[in-house]
This record gives sequence, structure tokens and C-alpha cells, in this order.
Amino acid sequence: MGGVMAKGLCANDEIPLLDQETEPAEFELETSITNHAQDDHTTVKVQRTPPFVILLTLLSTIGGFLFGYDTGVVSGATLPIADKFKLNTFEKELFVSITVGAAAVFAIIGGILNDKIGRKPTTLIASVVFAVGAIVLATANSKATLLIGRFILGIGIGFASVTVPIYIAETSPSAIRGRLVSLNQAFISGGMFVSLLVAGSFCSVASGWRYMLGLAAVPAIIQLIGFLFMPESPRYLVKKGKDQLAINILRRLRGVTDVNEEYQAIKTACEEEVKANQLTSDRSIVVRVFTDAAVRRALIIGAALQLFQQITGINTIMYYSATIIRMSGVTNNCTAIWYASVTAFFNFIFTFVGIALVDRVGRRKLFLASLAGVVFSLLFMGISFQLEEKTAPDVTQAYTVVPDECATKFSTCGECTKDPDCGFCFTKTDDGEYVNSTCLSASKDLTSSLYGACSVNSSTQSISTTYTLAYDYCPSPYAWMTVVGMVIYLIFFAAGMGPMPWTINSEIYPLWARSFCNSITTFVNWTFNLLISMTFLSLSEAITEQGAFYLYTSFGVIGFIFFFLVLPETRGRTLEEMEVLFSGSWFVRN
Repeated sequence: MGGVMAKGLCANDEIPLLDQETEPAEFELETSITNHAQDDHTTVKVQRTPPFVILLTLLSTIGGFLFGYDTGVVSGATLPIADKFKLNTFEKELFVSITVGAAAVFAIIGGILNDKIGRKPTTLIASVVFAVGAIVLATANSKATLLIGRFILGIGIGFASVTVPIYIAETSPSAIRGRLVSLNQAFISGGMFVSLLVAGSFCSVASGWRYMLGLAAVPAIIQLIGFLFMPESPRYLVKKGKDQLAINILRRLRGVTDVNEEYQAIKTACEEEVKANQLTSDRSIVVRVFTDAAVRRALIIGAALQLFQQITGINTIMYYSATIIRMSGVTNNCTAIWYASVTAFFNFIFTFVGIALVDRVGRRKLFLASLAGVVFSLLFMGISFQLEEKTAPDVTQAYTVVPDECATKFSTCGECTKDPDCGFCFTKTDDGEYVNSTCLSASKDLTSSLYGACSVNSSTQSISTTYTLAYDYCPSPYAWMTVVGMVIYLIFFAAGMGPMPWTINSEIYPLWARSFCNSITTFVNWTFNLLISMTFLSLSEAITEQGAFYLYTSFGVIGFIFFFLVLPETRGRTLEEMEVLFSGSWFVRN
């Protein structure tokens, strides 16, 4: 389990968001910063970032972009793929979640590969895997091939999720390391946004889903070619005894010849890591973690942060955004996808808000404010679905020309569209009323009925009267509420609940336990990501859409109470102070 998030950083290296050291050589720009722990102002000089480091970071974050693209594109591609391959509810959930399951497993394997063969080779492998997965999906002609392609993408996502942050952290100047690593989260959100723009652009093209999925190969190939010319991490090389090569790469990364101070710091950190490993070799690290009260408490809180990030529904929103919008009553697939891209845009933009606020507002306040906004938006979406159900039009006509089970079984649109064989056929007046409505058996393409007014050959279709078959939704004047609720949700989530679990988990563990504890909390995140993505559609069928969102709301309320009571502020504290912080009372004194 060790090494999923933090493994590979030498013992004294802060994971990217708590940089407490400064670069020693050739500083050129001055800026005033605030020391939050003592609330005093000091002036430090910040090194001008070498262009090579910027190039290296951009090539690295293509992995984050692909992570976001391949998890986000499923939102837009699921609608046309479900129509093309006649996916049932379980198959839709499997199509989405098989990638998550593969990523959970291969994130652990990626941590092992990072230690065994290095960061650069693991990134190159991830690039190849991303490209292969995209090509398999673009050429798929069966459900089995689709699932194989999605599984392959999960392997790439697992490798990228663990490798990219470590590689950037170990190659960046410490003074700007936090910002550069944070770019990976921004690129993940950006990948989700771009994926829905691509999905919207190809949604009306014949077999457009192939382009949606296949275009991911392009950035993967760019990263593959670019990374052939990138160096290995200096820290990894020092750990492997290749000190002179590490010094040469440091000189190239920093743009100076005198890197002895940084090299010595890396060397010392790696030696201390070896000593720490020797100290714990006689005693299981699992036993040591769970018998140390401070570390045990930190791990429980860290795992809870990852747990509540997932069970408040973020990946329901991201993976099923277009489907949710379609459920709310938006009749056209392309319109639903474009609306979903709007929600992803807000997720992307407000990720930068979180990056800007984390060291100003503090982790605790930002997380609690974010969670409060998420709870409100989940409640808002639940109410919107309930209003849509209450105002769902009735079946006003019974089709009796030929025997049709759907025509006689149901009395409302909601009942009709819950049956996978049926669709709600209606026409809309100029006053916005739904009239001449019938429940009919849907055709194979799910866009028309087998009989009646919504059939392809119906004589009732005319220039003046157009009938529509609603297959998996009911027409509603409240569809806008769902879109607004999703936007509010992502605004609040992206600014706090998205980055804070990762930020806080990177800060709260002692050196000897950091790798193990981050592995545990990351596994919790992936596991509940899989659980939520695998159950949303089934849950919606079992307890209705509003029931699902009310359930997520209740989880959010429980989480808010829990974290309000036990989550301390970690901003500006050293590792030694963290141990003291978590050694005291469980309850936070405000």
C-alpha cells in the first residue's frame, strides 16, 4: 500500500503545498510575503523560474490533463454510446466506473514503479497506456471492447495520479513548488472542461463519440515524445546513488552551476529516510501508526476528508453531468452536453480560487465554507428533481390501435420513463402545456416509438404538430434549476473540497508515517469514488433522483458537523507542531 501519493519524496521533503525553504542561488525578484504562523512580514527574494522548469512542468501536467479528460469525457460520451450499444443501467455504471476501479489498483502499482524504475519511465509508460486506451475506444465495435478500453485508461490514470505530483515536486524550485504542483489539479479540471467542449462539438456528428474518446491520444503522444527529452528526478537519482548525474540535472533545472547546497539537502534527507526506515524495520509500520495516538487521530481525520469528498457526490456530478441534465428534462443530447460543459468551466475556474485562498484563509475555514456550499447545492438539486416529479405530465391518451404494454401500464410520465422499454410521447402547445401524451414502446434507436404518434411513419407528425418521445426523462419547466444547482455545487467544491483533502493529508503526518498514511487515505478516496460512480443510476431508480441527492445532502451535513468539531487549522505549522496539534483533545477550540 505504501507510496500512492507521497512515496519517493525523501524524508524531509515537504509535499508540495507547505514549502518552508528558499532557494539559495541567484535570486532576482523581490516580493513581500506574510508568515502566517507569527503574522509578521518579511521580505524574501524569489528566484526567476528557468524556462526549462516551466517546459518540464507543462509536459508533466499533460498527465493531469489526460486524467481529467478521460474521466470527464465519459459524461458526454455516455449518452450517444448508451444509444448506440443499448446499454442498460448496470452497463452504463460499469462503463463509467471500471476506469475508477483500475485507477485505484494501478495507483498502488504506480507507486511501486516510481521507486523501482523512476518517475520518467513511469510517466512514459502512462503516456503509452493513455494513447492505447484512446485508440481502443475510438475503434470499439462491442460492449466488451469499450470496457477493455476504459480499463486501459484506468491504468494510465492510476500511474499519472501518483507520478505527476511527485515528479513536479522533486524537480521544481522549492520557493514555487506549491504553485507548480497545484497546476496539476488545475490541468485535471481543465481536462474535464475541454473533454465536454469536444463532446459538444462532436455530439451531432455520426459516430461522434469515437472522436470524443479517440482525440485523447493526441496529448498522450505529445507527452510521450516530449518526455523522451526530460531528465529523471534528481532526488530519485540520489536515492539510487547516481549523485553526479543528479548534480548535473540540478544545474540544468536551476540554470546555475552552484547547486551544492540543494544537493546536500537532498543527500541528507535521503540518508535520514534510510535511518527512519531502519528504526521502523523491527516493528510493523501498521502497528506503529495505530498505536501512536497522534498519528492515529490524524489518519482518521485524513481518511474522513477523502471519504466525505466522495460521498457528497462529486463524481456523480462529473461523470454523469450530462445524464443528470438530461434527467432534469433537457430533451436534446447535444444541449445536455453543452450545459454540462458550462458546469465543468466553473469547476476549472474556481480551482484557481482555491489555490489563491488556501494560504490566506486557511485550510479549516476554506474546507468548511466549501462543504456548506456543497450541502446547499445538493439540497437545491434534490428540490429541483422533486418539483420536476410533482409537475410531470400525465398520460392523457391510451394507444389502442395495436397491442402495446406500455400504453396501458402507466398513468404518468415519471412511471412511463422508468421502464427501459417505454417512452413518453407528447406535443407541446404555445402556452407550454404538454398535451396528447401517450406512453409507447420505444424503438431500437430510442428516439421514436414503435407505434403511434411518435413513430417514424406516423401520419400525425406534421409541420404544425411535432411529437417528441422522451425516453429517459420527463419534460419540465424546472430543468434550469438542476443546471444552476450543479454550477453552485462545482463553484463551492472546486474552491475547497477538491484540493483541501490532498493538501491537509500532505501536511499532517510525521516523516516515518507519511507514505503509508497517504496510501491509506488515497485508497479510501478511490474506493468511495468507485462506490458512488457505480451506484448512482441504480440509486436513482431505487429511491428516485431527488432521493439520491437528499442522501448526499445528509452525508454532507454529517461531514460538516464532524469536521467543525475535530478538524484543526494546519496552515503555517511545522511537522513538529503537527504532532503536538494532534496529540491534544479531539475537539477543536475555536
